[in-house]
Formats: sequence, C-alpha cells, structure tokens
Amino acid sequence: MEHLWLYAVLVAGIVVLPGMDMAFVLASTLVDGRRSGAAAVAGIVLGGMVHVAMGALGVGLLLQHVPMAFNALLLAGSLYVAWMGCGLLRNTQALSHVQDQPSRALHSTFLRATLTCLMNPKAYIFMLAVFPQFIRPQLGNIAAQSIALGAITAAAQIAVYGAVVLVAAQLRVWLRGSSKSQTTFSHWLGGLLVLTAVWTLWMGWRVA
Repeated sequence: MEHLWLYAVLVAGIVVLPGMDMAFVLASTLVDGRRSGAAAVAGIVLGGMVHVAMGALGVGLLLQHVPMAFNALLLAGSLYVAWMGCGLLRNTQALSHVQDQPSRALHSTFLRATLTCLMNPKAYIFMLAVFPQFIRPQLGNIAAQSIALGAITAAAQIAVYGAVVLVAAQLRVWLRGSSKSQTTFSHWLGGLLVLTAVWTLWMGWRVA
C-alpha cells in the first residue's frame, strides 16, 4: 500500500497546481453556475481516465518517441485555452449578465472539459514520467493496478476541482450584485487563462 499512498500524494500535488483543467472548471462555474462546474469536473475525470488507460497500455510511449506529436498536442491545448481567455478579454459583457439559466448546455460543457483534459500536456508528462513507476508487475494483474491508480486520480480530481466549483459558485453570487465587478473579474479571468496557456506551452516545451 505504500506506493499507492505515495501516488495519491503526487497526484494531489499535481492536480492542485493551477492549470488548464482548473481554469476551465473555474470559468465554467463563474459563467454558467454550479451545475455547469460539476459537468466540467465530470468531463475532466473522464479525460483523466483516458490518460490512465493510455498510461496502462503504453500508448504514451508514442509521444515520448515522437516529440513532434507531443509538441503538436501541447500547442493545440495551449491555443485552445488562450482562445477562451481572449474571448473573455474581448467581450466586456462576458460576465456582466450572470443569469440562472446556463449559456451552454451541460453536455456541451462536459465534452469541452473532456477535450480540455485530453489536450492538457501536464497530464501526458505525468503519465510518461510518473505513472509507469507505480505499476508493479510482481504484484499481479496490471489492469487491476491501473484501475486502482485511476480511482485515486479521479478522487483527487473530484476533491480539488469540486472545491473550486464551490468557491467559484459563491463568487458568482457575489458578482451578480455588481456589474463593474463582473466586468473587472471577466478581464482578470481572461488574462489568467491566457497566462495559463503561455506558461503551459513554455514549461511543456522545455520538458519535451
């Protein structure tokens, strides 16, 4: 069990770091409310399970041996997050009319969150560098071990991003009372997304 506890600590440390997934959950909750945030968390958990499956099957080795594939994924993910940020920066009304009804269907938010997670280079780096070290063939069935590690990953994502949803939902209630604060926070959030994209691209490209 020792290596599972260590994996849990490492995963929690990775998930809690601000990045593309957290930014998407934050933005979804602020714009469309708690249910949208929950849909975003569910989509990211699904994306995380795909990452775990890739790590277990060794598909991630392709990205390790074909750096251009990793770089292409890295660029696509960063540009996607930057595009969302620029949209908030350009549109001064992005958060200025906070309503009870979401502006986007929940299934659309779910799919976008899954796509965001699948384009997150941080996850691929983790699967290439860390995940294989916790698969112990001598302990038995690799698939069963992968399921256990996947469950730990999902639990960490739900705990951390679920907390982000709760905090962002309360912040959304506060923003509803001030149009000036909504516009200011919209610009702040847009800038945060752009900076996240630039930081992800720079750090990921260095690792690649």
